[in-house]
Amino acid sequence: MTYRTLLRCLLFLPVLIILMVSCEKFSGDQSIPAYLSIDSIYLTTDYSKQGTNSQNITDVWVYVDDELLGAYELPARFPVLKSGTHTVKLWPGIKKNGISATRIGYEYYVPIQKNIIFKEDSTCQLGVLKTTYQTPAFFAWMEDFDGAGCSLDSTQGSSAYIEKTPSGSPLTFQGAHSGIVALDSLHDYFQCQTHEVYSIPSSSVFLEMNFNTTNTFIVGVFTYAGINAIQTPIITLNRTNGNWKKIYIDLTTTLNAYTGMSSFRVYLGALKNSDVGESYILFDNFKLVTRKTN
Repeated sequence: MTYRTLLRCLLFLPVLIILMVSCEKFSGDQSIPAYLSIDSIYLTTDYSKQGTNSQNITDVWVYVDDELLGAYELPARFPVLKSGTHTVKLWPGIKKNGISATRIGYEYYVPIQKNIIFKEDSTCQLGVLKTTYQTPAFFAWMEDFDGAGCSLDSTQGSSAYIEKTPSGSPLTFQGAHSGIVALDSLHDYFQCQTHEVYSIPSSSVFLEMNFNTTNTFIVGVFTYAGINAIQTPIITLNRTNGNWKKIYIDLTTTLNAYTGMSSFRVYLGALKNSDVGESYILFDNFKLVTRKTN
């Protein structure tokens, strides 16, 4: 063996030792995972009682034998260090307030429960799953713009008004009509509120809605204590570039922010963006979801 060959062997010897140690580390009681695969989760509803089946379920929160395994963006394929039969609960997940950083399991959707047999290095494909609203979910307000009237009233000073899209309009999202607000130089300020006043419940409150807008607008609440009212904006929604979006807005913290408040209204507001001559805001399928207070 030449000196050069011996030197090359000595240089590579530590690497070989490391590889041998690494292989030995995993060659004993190696845990080989099984896998779960989920394509998507869709929503079914009783339209007369629960409104539209429009949803934006982006994630699934996975529990195995009531232990949280993790949250996964759909479609998902993920490892499970289990073998044999286990109870799996899959909670449909959303982006609270439309924000990716605030993903949650939506408490008003029914979790999907299955008994699954896990096999090492094998994938259980669940495909497309379905959920619905939980039985305790209470819809304090719904507006799909297909009824005779409208449950939203313009507030004082508003120069633009919410109307219904014409029958057959390509701007309509679902059903016969959607709500539309047109903004221009003469009608540059819009604000409306729910006609009814709702009691602030002890449980969480979410506002669901579909929207499509070429103008930024605000969603907020008026909270009331007797004749005293506080107006609080909650979220500003940006332009959607002609696309309809579904959002779940959490009203809970705002409704409980001030002592003594007992009731509230939802409001929507907009000032025409200065960089456009005309713009529109489209709404559909408002739902105020909570739990009924006994």
